Formats: sequence, C-alpha cells, structure tokens
Amino acid sequence: MTETTTTPITTAEYHARVAATQRTLHERALDGALCLDFHDVVYLTGFFHSPNERPVGCFVPAEGDVTLYVPLLEREHAADTGIARIEAYEEFPGRVHPVVWMAQDAGVERLGIDGMDLRVAAALDAAGARFSPFDGVERLRWRKSAHELDLIRAAARFADRCLEHVLAQAGSIAAAGGSELDILAAALAGTEADMRDALGTTFEGTPTRVVGTVHTGPQAALPHGRPGPRRPRTGDVLIAGIGVAVGGYHAESGATFVFGRADDDQRRCLRAAEACDRAAREACRPGVLGEDVNEAGLRVLRDAGLGDHIRHRVGHGMGLQGHESPWLAPGGTVPIAAGMVFSNEPGIYRPGLDGYRTINTMIVHEADVEVPSRFQATHAIEQRVL
Repeated sequence: MTETTTTPITTAEYHARVAATQRTLHERALDGALCLDFHDVVYLTGFFHSPNERPVGCFVPAEGDVTLYVPLLEREHAADTGIARIEAYEEFPGRVHPVVWMAQDAGVERLGIDGMDLRVAAALDAAGARFSPFDGVERLRWRKSAHELDLIRAAARFADRCLEHVLAQAGSIAAAGGSELDILAAALAGTEADMRDALGTTFEGTPTRVVGTVHTGPQAALPHGRPGPRRPRTGDVLIAGIGVAVGGYHAESGATFVFGRADDDQRRCLRAAEACDRAAREACRPGVLGEDVNEAGLRVLRDAGLGDHIRHRVGHGMGLQGHESPWLAPGGTVPIAAGMVFSNEPGIYRPGLDGYRTINTMIVHEADVEVPSRFQATHAIEQRVL
C-alpha cells in the first residue's frame, strides 16, 4: 500500500499554536495559562507522554516562552520536544503538590487553568493560588490546520483499509469456524502491516495505530459490546467500527455487513442508516449548531419507524482525541465552522436481534463537507456481503 508524504506536525506549527494561545490570553485579560489536560499539552508542545498520576503541565505566559513541567523521570523525553525551558519535580505526590509547584513557578497574578480534579483545586486553594477556568486551547483545537487535516485524511484511508480486510476475510474465517475475535484480529493485523509498509518510522514516538470492534448477530445490538468468541452464521449482520491514529490524529470508518444475502428487513435498516448519514452530512454546514445536525440525521431514523432503536448521538468531534468537542448531539450548542472534523455514525440497535451502524469521517469546509472515509462510497449496500 502506497501512502502520500504525510509528515508529523512541525516545530513552526507548535510555535503558531502558542502564539494563538497568547492572543487568547490577551483577549481574556489573563497573564498566563497552565495547561494540565494531556491533549492540550500535546497540542502546544508535541510531548506525547504517558499520562498517569504524575501531572505534566505546560505554562504559556501572555508574553515570552513556554515552560514544560514534567516529573523527573520524563525530563529526557521532554527534551526531545525542543522546548527551551523544562522544569522537573522529583516525584508524586510530593510534599508540595506538583500542580501547586507549577502555579507558584509560573508566578503570575491572573492565571488560567484548563482542567483539574477537585483535589488539585483544593490544593491550589489551600496554597492561596488564584486561578480561573481556561478553555482557550480546547477552542483552538476545534478548527484543524491544513497539516492536521492531512493526518486525519491519512488515518481515514487506513480505517477504510481495515474494512477492506474485513470484507475480504470475514466470510472465509467464519466458514472455517472462526469467531468475532478471529475476524477482528485478521483485519487489524492486515492494517498494521499496511501502515508499517506505507509509513515506516515516520511517526515513531507519536500515537500511530489501529483499533476496532466487530460484533455479529444479536451482539450487534450492543453499541459498546466487546468482540467475543461468537461464531457468525449465515444471515447474521456484522458491525465493524474502526479507529486509526496517524501522528496522533484520529479518524474513523465503519460499516455493517451481512453474511450471505440481506433480506428485506435488513436492507430497510441499512438504507435508513445510509439516509441518516446523508441527512447529517447535508446539515453539517458552517453556522449550524451541532445539536441541529444531530436532529437532522436522527429524524430520518424516526421517520423510518426506527426511533425506538436509537441509542446514541449522530456524531462527535475528532482530532488529537478519538472523541472530543464539539458534539453533534443534544446540547451541542457550538456553531459548526470550517476546519472542524466530525464522525457521522448513525446507529440502529434492536435488542436480541441485530444492529446496524455506519461511520464516516467528515471534514467541514466553507462550501461543502469532505468525507475522507471512502469505504461506503465505493461499496454499495449490496456489495457489503460476506
């Protein structure tokens, strides 16, 4: 499999993100922001660390250079980011809580912090630290750069490739007595080999991987069920949901297949999911609220008499996280804007019988919506036969 020359995010882009954060700080009359959220830290620094109980922080002053705060055991890894000022604390929990130490080292009066649990907030309060909530970096992450979009497109291509492996192998695996787990393992292994062949070591040190689920028959009625030892039978549906990250950026593709020829009822459900996907895509335009996109899509399922079998929203944002804001869901009040990326995943779940879900990645532009997930576009319902 040949891949285009997709590359990791550059140092220049990280610097531009810091500069954009500093403009937000000025707009909000803050002297600096301490970012503790894993993905906000990665967004600003490229430090793809292993999150655990030891906090990592990134301080962005309204003027000047970034400071990256890490536990001592991560100091050498942090140096690979190119951040000039790296400060390390000895260990967690420490006599002084590491986040209190970070806030004290930042030394600014008007400090914004992006996220913390109540215990950290209590420790800051006890130390007399003054701070206010800061969502500026999360909001910057909503609209992706051209480089980020290239990484997401690459991830979508590999997610599609995993579905190709399901289509090519699931039938023969099931015929030989194989299970859901066997089908998933074969598809993931094939895609991992494709990614190694196409990407080599280009994205070493950043999350670059494929994950997925496969559910068949009555198990397909469980939106978050676990693949298991069940052996599919002729007439069963198979839901495959695939997520891929390339250089830390996520995309999803998913489809519902049938072992053997689909009957009239199965075709009705498959067509309803396809129509829901189309309606949500057509509604996903700049200025429209996320909850209105959700309603436009799910209304199609209700009109098809499938409203009792809806179990979740139509979609969610994607980027450094597989699931991130903004949301295509009730309460999704963020207006859609060009550069945003969403999943579009209609689901129909009939307990004790079966389930149907399709997943496309959507990239919003000013005039249209790009769908880098191409499996459904190139494989009509009648071709999703195992």
